[in-house]
Amino acid sequence: MNIAVCDDESKILEEIADFINKDFPGNKVATFSDGESFLSAIKTGLNSEPDVLLIDIDMPGMSGMEVAAALASEKARTLIVFVTAHDELVYDSFKYHPFAFVRKKYLEDELRNVLKDCQKEIVSRNKQFIFQNASQTINLAQSEILYFEGQANYLAIHTTGDEYRMRSTMTAVEKELENCGFLRIHKGFLVNLEHVKILKTENLELDNGELLPIGKSYSDEAKKSILRYMRR
Repeated sequence: MNIAVCDDESKILEEIADFINKDFPGNKVATFSDGESFLSAIKTGLNSEPDVLLIDIDMPGMSGMEVAAALASEKARTLIVFVTAHDELVYDSFKYHPFAFVRKKYLEDELRNVLKDCQKEIVSRNKQFIFQNASQTINLAQSEILYFEGQANYLAIHTTGDEYRMRSTMTAVEKELENCGFLRIHKGFLVNLEHVKILKTENLELDNGELLPIGKSYSDEAKKSILRYMRR
């Protein structure tokens, strides 16, 4: 993994970098003392967009939440992990959809588990979904798929860049993508949780602004699963 660490405390920066190099050897680690220098390095190409960003929520100048907002505006796929000594700030950061949180007082224990989860997530993102579209065989990254929509005897596959159709059932695709971050929220919709931005009472909003309905018979379990995913 390509990991960036951003914190205004030099001791924490060194501690996190040393821990990653010792317990997760082979990963590239870059450190930054403030949010401005991190974003500048990304924009100027001095550093590539990291797979994971470990960033302090509360920093002088640009806060960790402001950096997360800047990455979101660029549609970066970086996994944001907030590192904080102030537990009360965690709730304010939910709207930036962080992948996880690490508390500084439990740094090594929590960081170890979070980095393992990051590795699993990155592997999952690289998984493919292969299907037949008329006379063509299409190979999509699962992370590109926003949702599947039932259309009579077909399924529409809505992605970040296009729309496809395949002849199959929602139940069959749901089973194929079991444990891959896809959730049935309605008899006619199977959604990729990675793209869920806002959970509402009767529907949810995706990161492209689309609204999808949540069926009454799916509502309770779907909402619990979505909240677990958003809060992990």
